[in-house]
Amino acid sequence: MRADAQRNAARLRTAAAELFGEQGLQVSLKEIARRAGVSHGTLYNLFGSREALLDEVVADLAATRLGEAARRALACPGAWEGFAGYVTEVCELQAVDPAMGDVLTRRFPDASRLMAVCDNSFAAAESIIERARLDGSLRSDFTASDLLFFFASHAPLARAAASAGSDAWRRGVSFMLDGLRAAAAKPIAVEPMSAEQINRLLMP
Repeated sequence: MRADAQRNAARLRTAAAELFGEQGLQVSLKEIARRAGVSHGTLYNLFGSREALLDEVVADLAATRLGEAARRALACPGAWEGFAGYVTEVCELQAVDPAMGDVLTRRFPDASRLMAVCDNSFAAAESIIERARLDGSLRSDFTASDLLFFFASHAPLARAAASAGSDAWRRGVSFMLDGLRAAAAKPIAVEPMSAEQINRLLMP
């Protein structure tokens, strides 16, 4: 790659990271190009697609942040505390970082590296949930699909509350967690969504 192309690519990565963090993953590519000071065509010539740019800019950051949250949860001495801490930490990421809020929605299936991050996060969530179910603190019928459904529905509300200067999203998370304690559980007649159904729901 020529030196000028390398400089343009670096400017585009920086602009994309800023705008994804400010507005989420669906920000206009033209706006990214404008902030980087290059043409829309230059962006496509260097990256080819939004998905390629997401894989370049967001995948590693998402893997680090979500991976650290999972590791803290699994290292927590108490299984319930680890589970509740994980849910709260991911919800906080959704509130304060629009890019992270969009990652778990799986709206960009052609961003292969980002999808791998989502798959790894789902597997980690299964381990965190299973640990809390086995020690009897989390209701036995709660699944990782249920958690992903909650995260997807929580993200836009958390972002809107945070934009309004409110931490009220934390109240919703606290109410939800209290309802997930095994002692509060009542039978639910409806089965959880399968991973395939969740994917069909979240992907446009």
